[in-house]
Amino acid sequence: MSQNALSRELALRIGLAARALPDTSVQRLLTVLTAALGLPITEEKLATLNLKTLKTAHDGEFSEIEEPLLKKAVHALKHAPTEVASDATAPKVAAYQDGDIPSSIRIACASDDQLNVDGHFGSCKQFMIYQVSANEARLIEVRDTAQISEFEEDKNRFRSELIADCQVLYLVSVGGPAAAKVIKLGIHPIKLPAVTALAEVLTELQQVLAGSPPPWLAKVMGISAEQRVKFAFEEAEAVE
Repeated sequence: MSQNALSRELALRIGLAARALPDTSVQRLLTVLTAALGLPITEEKLATLNLKTLKTAHDGEFSEIEEPLLKKAVHALKHAPTEVASDATAPKVAAYQDGDIPSSIRIACASDDQLNVDGHFGSCKQFMIYQVSANEARLIEVRDTAQISEFEEDKNRFRSELIADCQVLYLVSVGGPAAAKVIKLGIHPIKLPAVTALAEVLTELQQVLAGSPPPWLAKVMGISAEQRVKFAFEEAEAVE
């Protein structure tokens, strides 16, 4: 594309969009965009791009990618880059020792901007690690996935082991083989239908913990078998 050089901003948009899609290099995305829009790629052409076009272009190159990720890529391509969380806005990590928060669980949130659950398991920039009870949600660590070497043979296994001490994983997308590795480690993956603010995810989880958590979650919280049966009975009564 030497005769059709991209501006710095367009190059950044395409780079961010490629990062939003699993196993997608900038070159792969450029090939699809060229098939969809033709050369040169311009802001005006990108403004006309829609989900269907991106999904079906180049013989359906991206047809197997889940729609929340394709929507994120389309948004990145059509809009000026937004800033990720700054030092002032990013959540602050707080010290934690086991036992500090009784009846709590540890969760991992796949995030690219440290403000939302907006990541795909295989490509998110970091996992935000929270210790959560009905009364408190504490960010105890941010685990950067950049440490994963490009020569690592099984990146999904490496990412799974990175969060092996967590009981729940929130994300917007995960492939079947990766989900199997997560579940094998005893982690319960929860796929959200759309990008969701971390604060909203934490609030909803705390409401579940404060009410009648499902038996598997009650077990993780250390609630006795008798109490878990009670929760299940109450839930059945509510359904009736």
